[in-house]
Amino acid sequence: MTLRIISVIIAVILCCYLVFVSFFFRKADQEHICDNLIVLVKDSLDKHFVTQQDLISILRKAELNPIGKPLSAIRTDQVEEELLRNEMIAQVEAYKTPAGSIKLEVKQKAPLLRIITAQGSNYYVDNMGSTMPISRKYAAHVPVATGYITKEMATGELYQFALFLKKNDFWQSQIEQIYVQPTGEITLIPKVGDHRILLGTFENYQEKLDNLQVFYEQAIPKVGWDKYSTINLKFKDQIVCTKK
Repeated sequence: MTLRIISVIIAVILCCYLVFVSFFFRKADQEHICDNLIVLVKDSLDKHFVTQQDLISILRKAELNPIGKPLSAIRTDQVEEELLRNEMIAQVEAYKTPAGSIKLEVKQKAPLLRIITAQGSNYYVDNMGSTMPISRKYAAHVPVATGYITKEMATGELYQFALFLKKNDFWQSQIEQIYVQPTGEITLIPKVGDHRILLGTFENYQEKLDNLQVFYEQAIPKVGWDKYSTINLKFKDQIVCTKK
């Protein structure tokens, strides 16, 4: 028997062995029973809307708890879909580990603005422009919008304005509350000073606040934060102040 024939025989045997091993371990994996559920809430240090136990409870109620089930019978896509029904959750990744466990990696929604309406509604708008409920476990430290607010306004103009505040260090540190009047006009309540900022509508709000920032930097150091009761930005390129 030549060396070439021997090499071919060895190669065929090795190939058959690899196919057998692959089939054997695939079958073993399919028959393996899940004995562990690993839950990781990736942003739990920043916010606490959902806990590991909350997620496990959701799966149990939906009869999707994987522990005790064969891995082959566990559909991770169903687990993800069920958890994403929770309005506190932004992203879910569920997968099987080589050790035979199911691992969940969860990211919570990030509130951008709290809405408290004159009609009694109370909820958050998140950083993606969708709404999420208030939690009894955790309160996010974000600006508050109150008054006569519709859902459309909350996820539209107010969402865009809150994004602007979030990205602007100066105004993020200044604006504490946004009040929407019955007429739709906006009053801003700052953290510093005892005055109210009459913004008018949201039209050209960035230009209005740029002008106000210049006013703060140039005039307020001379007269003090408590000189005025209102600062009116409704008129183009004008700032009208009312003294106390």
